[in-house]
Amino acid sequence: MYARRRRVYFVMMGVCIALFVLAWGVVRLWSVPAAVGMCVAAMVIPPFAAVVANRRGPDDRWWDDPSGDPESDKWWDELDGRKGPRP
Repeated sequence: MYARRRRVYFVMMGVCIALFVLAWGVVRLWSVPAAVGMCVAAMVIPPFAAVVANRRGPDDRWWDDPSGDPESDKWWDELDGRKGPRP
C-alpha cells in the first residue's frame, strides 16, 4: 500500500512540475492566459498529492501498533478482547 501511495504522489508532483515547465517554456509563446491557467492547475495539485500520500488504506492497521508502554498495551488488549483479563 505504501509503495502505491508513494508512486501516485510522485506522479502527481511530476505532472505539477511538467505543467509549470510547459506553461512558461512553451505555452506562453502562444497564449499567456492558457499558461496562467496551467499554473493555477499546477498550484492545486500539491495539496491533493499530500492528502493521497498521507491517507491510510483499509489494510493499514496503525491503531493496532503497540504504544511502547507495556501496561497501557495490556490494558488496551484487554479492552479489545485480544487477551484475557489481567491476573
